[in-house]
Amino acid sequence: MTALKGASVFVTGGSRGIGKALVEELYARGAGKVYATARDPRTVTHPDAVAVALEVTDPASVAAAAAGAQDVTVLINNAGAAVGASFLDSPVEDVRREFETNFYGPLLLTRAFAPVIERNGGGHILTMHSVLSWLALGGSYSASKAALWSQTNSLRLDLAPRGIAVTGMHMAYVDTDLAAGTDAPKSDPRTIAALALDGIETGAHEILGDDLTRQVKTGLAGDLTALYPQLTR
Repeated sequence: MTALKGASVFVTGGSRGIGKALVEELYARGAGKVYATARDPRTVTHPDAVAVALEVTDPASVAAAAAGAQDVTVLINNAGAAVGASFLDSPVEDVRREFETNFYGPLLLTRAFAPVIERNGGGHILTMHSVLSWLALGGSYSASKAALWSQTNSLRLDLAPRGIAVTGMHMAYVDTDLAAGTDAPKSDPRTIAALALDGIETGAHEILGDDLTRQVKTGLAGDLTALYPQLTR
């Protein structure tokens, strides 16, 4: 379990959507300092947040951000991309671009901040996933999130001896720019942010943010045709 009151927290993608809600909820819970990243730090609007320019796919940008945030005890990997490239028809470069953001980005951040968190006495890493970690409906997007889920599970084992807990947050559609064109029930970003921070404070390994996500996770234990009924046609 990790206390957020007084903590120094680094949130990627902190200028909008879930990231913005995380920054707001962190300060509501008494966080001491919140670094909020964006490609353009001027888009970070919370008056108390420390705005940081960051491109998560650029190792030099990640290293510079970590060098300027040596007091961090909690890292939240929230930044992501939704390309959704087709494996058969889209340029392979589009698939790689999605993996660079959704898989390698969190890995670069974790590798940069794990030594920082360890030096500061241990702490927590939360990584935002998706229900599509377990449901192959988004081409390169779902594949990148499935790979990220595996990465998170591995890092949880690797970092536990160093005093760093790791949590994965999974959810379906959230009412953000990313899902603006989706006609389906959506969670409020503030609800997801609150659940995510609850998970940090209680030491949860994994958080399932809504009913659809819970149903899909349960479905992994069943026959594939339950998740993919088109296979029966």
